[in-house]
Amino acid sequence: MSEKYTVKSFQKSKENHEKITMLTAYDYSTAQLLDEAGVDSILVGDSLGMVMLGYETTLEVTMDDMIHHTKAVSRGVKRALIIGDMPFLSYHISIEETIRNAGRFIKEGGAHAVKLEGGAEIIDKVKALVAAKIPVIGHLGLTPQSVNMFGGFKVQGKSEAQAQKIIDDARLLVEAGVFAIVLECVPEKLASKISELISVPTIGIGAGNGCDGQVLVIQDVLGMYKGLQPKFVKRYKHLGDEIIEGVASYIKEVKSGEFPDHSHTFGMKDDILNKLY
Repeated sequence: MSEKYTVKSFQKSKENHEKITMLTAYDYSTAQLLDEAGVDSILVGDSLGMVMLGYETTLEVTMDDMIHHTKAVSRGVKRALIIGDMPFLSYHISIEETIRNAGRFIKEGGAHAVKLEGGAEIIDKVKALVAAKIPVIGHLGLTPQSVNMFGGFKVQGKSEAQAQKIIDDARLLVEAGVFAIVLECVPEKLASKISELISVPTIGIGAGNGCDGQVLVIQDVLGMYKGLQPKFVKRYKHLGDEIIEGVASYIKEVKSGEFPDHSHTFGMKDDILNKLY
């Protein structure tokens, strides 16, 4: 197994022009498989609200939800850097509460870093977390926790004012001490420009190939989620269809009596059986 991927590895990868890979995971067995496959970093995203808990958005996700799933992921990972996604209202009320919640990801969840959505409005929180020695990843562009403000899941940064705001926020986040920034659903040229302008790596999701790395939701990558299907997703497998086929075959064999056959059972001596009454 290659050496452990750390916060320092992010910067080294950018400097060496090596693309960074990130995927989401929410449970032990999936995290174990992603880690074995060699992914650089695993995001325990608040997207678990939609793909694991069945919510319509990420807004209902709680800190307890996030810690529960982060614990499971951390048990399955040996190499990848684990990032805990701070849920809605876990870092908006006060600096003290922000540090307390972020600290839970590290102390209880076993994460190595946390991710926050927003720019200028959360800079004081980012600085406080960095001062508390908690590594932080920023998140700009389409920030799902602000979906109600945006009026839906829409591309951000198309106008000059929007684009400049994202650039300005990226610079502020870098000054505040983030070690990377996720850029979600922004025009490809804008994401490329930001990647050139700032010193820390950018991780794109629907932001084009000019970013320093990419992140996707694992259920989208493997074709296991039938909800929202963004344009930027590429399905590398269609496991959802295979799971349905496999379960249908199981149901058919159980109903017909084909399963279990003798090879799936355990024996006992007839003389013992004959003594039973």
